[in-house]
Formats: sequence, C-alpha cells, structure tokens
Amino acid sequence: MSEAFAATGRRKTAVAQVRLARGTGKIQVNGRPLEEYFATPSLQFTVLKAFEVTKTSNAFDIRVITKGGGIAGQAGAVRLAISRALLAQDTTMRPALKEEGLLTRDPRMKERKKSGQPGARKRFQFSKR
Repeated sequence: MSEAFAATGRRKTAVAQVRLARGTGKIQVNGRPLEEYFATPSLQFTVLKAFEVTKTSNAFDIRVITKGGGIAGQAGAVRLAISRALLAQDTTMRPALKEEGLLTRDPRMKERKKSGQPGARKRFQFSKR
C-alpha cells in the first residue's frame, strides 16, 4: 500500500480522524460512503472543499472516523482534518488552503450554563419592588 497521511480535526465537540492515501477518490466515513453519512449536498460540499481548492479531486482514498457533536460539527471537523492531511502530503498546498481559511480551527464552542441562572446568558426577570 502507498504511504498514508493521518490528521485530526475538531469543530465544537466533534472530532474527526482522517487517513489519506493515493487512490481513486473513495471516501468512507465511519464505514459508510460519504453520500450516505453526510446526506445533504451542503454538508458534502463542506467536506470536499479542500479537494476543490487544491484541485486534487479523485486523487486520494479517505477513511474517516468521527465522534461527538452533531452532523454539521462533524462535517467541519472532517474538513479541517482533510486539509491538514493534504498539507502533510504536500506542503506547497499551504497558500491555497490558508487563503480559503481551511487550516484555521474554529474556536466557537457552546457557552456553559451559569449557576443561579436559567441558561448561559439568560437571566431571571429583575424586579425592583
């Protein structure tokens, strides 16, 4: 088997581990085809964005293991992991990936609920008298 490149991506509470190897463009996510796991076209576009930017569509076989979060968070995590794996495979892709913001880890997380209040930001109604 040809050399494989591994990378990890995170988004919100989702984590994705990617193994990238030269091949025909077959993508498996948690043992299922990409189109089955990420059913909507927008999520598929999110995942495949790095290949579109680097013009490497159908050049690699990808195996993804993703856990945690929701389906959109997992798609974002997979996108970051694929971008990092492509960078490990060929460092000349860095400017194109960086320009599209594909190497930046999105730091936005859910804010924790504070004690003595109904939610993260919401407050109980204030009564002066």
